[in-house]
Amino acid sequence: MKVVLLQDVKDIGKKDQVVNVSDGYARNFLLPRKLAKEATTAAMNDVKAKESAKAHHKREEVKAANELKAKLDGKEVTIKAKAGKEGKLFGAVTSKDVAAALKAQHKMDIDKKKIVMKDIKTFSRVDVEIKIYPEIQAKITVIVEE
Repeated sequence: MKVVLLQDVKDIGKKDQVVNVSDGYARNFLLPRKLAKEATTAAMNDVKAKESAKAHHKREEVKAANELKAKLDGKEVTIKAKAGKEGKLFGAVTSKDVAAALKAQHKMDIDKKKIVMKDIKTFSRVDVEIKIYPEIQAKITVIVEE
């Protein structure tokens, strides 16, 4: 019997997935517990509509991520830091500092968790990667100066 799952069911499938299960399993377990409904034409149309809406939202997110990538690529962020005698910084420049500098200098609010970098402990010029969306990254340059 074909059913549309209303919730994730272990070893069967995920929510809104159409699966083939035995008649007894569907009638005695899935349907009474409201874990699934019979795959009628109306239910199938609902599933198709949800899939197309999900695909549309994903396309919109990818489009927004690409626009943000275009704005970020090639930007330079300057961070002022204090250092000791040998040019080593007191502490380090972290992704939190880079996120704050991006917000202050370029009016872009980027989550610090999306900034991929090792802590910068010397005065330098470092290329930093920002993961905007899966498979979409932007590169910016961080300049640490005294």
